[in-house]
Amino acid sequence: MTESQPSSTTLAALHAWHAGLARAMASVAEPSFCERLIDALRSLVPIESVLLGLECKGLAPRPLYQCGIPTEYREALIERYYARGYLLDPFCLAMENGLAEGFYHLSEIAPDDFFSSEYYRTNYLKCGSVEDAHFIVDLGGQRKVSLCVYQGRSGARFSQDELALLRTAHPLVRELVRQFDERGGLIRCLDGHGSAPMRAGAPAGLNQQIREAFMNFGSDRLTEREREIAHLLLRGHSAKSSAKVLEISPETVRMHRKNLYTKLEISSQAELFALFIDWLTA
Repeated sequence: MTESQPSSTTLAALHAWHAGLARAMASVAEPSFCERLIDALRSLVPIESVLLGLECKGLAPRPLYQCGIPTEYREALIERYYARGYLLDPFCLAMENGLAEGFYHLSEIAPDDFFSSEYYRTNYLKCGSVEDAHFIVDLGGQRKVSLCVYQGRSGARFSQDELALLRTAHPLVRELVRQFDERGGLIRCLDGHGSAPMRAGAPAGLNQQIREAFMNFGSDRLTEREREIAHLLLRGHSAKSSAKVLEISPETVRMHRKNLYTKLEISSQAELFALFIDWLTA
């Protein structure tokens, strides 16, 4: 075999990718499209778990498909996330703020202190995941599909080569997902006609109540500025990052953090996170 000739391994992988794409294309009008698309992506890169959802600006995200998530983690990763956990999720927040469609790794989106945050420890590490990456597809009308691929249960992370391969697949994923929407497959998923129907996200009225509860967290004891800083800390921002967002100095952020901890009678971000979850579920 000369250097210019592809190896049999490369040809086999290319054949599997093309065959997977063909099956996905043939099912764009059906809920089974989600499974077919994931099968195709898995022919490119080993993917442990997948969570695919519809994001609409101002509304709670809605689940479309999941696979590979261990039973013991499904409630935390799916039901709790779609009920309220998305309020602290870096991808949901980025999309709410106008994140352009594309392929993104968590490290490209998350705040600077996210990997030390209680949200990361609770919603990633304790749920058998260390990282994820997202295909974001814009469907128009302030609707976006988020296809999230997780790694971590095996201890493996995506290599740079694997991330590069997934990134190159985005144009095809984008067009297929748009066809899935235009041909009616997406609405069939939302109507629960898929092979594994999932609970819908919070209705608009409830979602508004949840968001208002989030914004009012600590309102009985904290000033408006202290609440802003509490929100940023919960989302994984450091004092430096919070200062940049609020256009104040890091020293001022630290002062407000100390004051809000004193007022809430806590001493750590973990206690702040626990207090916040109690607030939301009260």
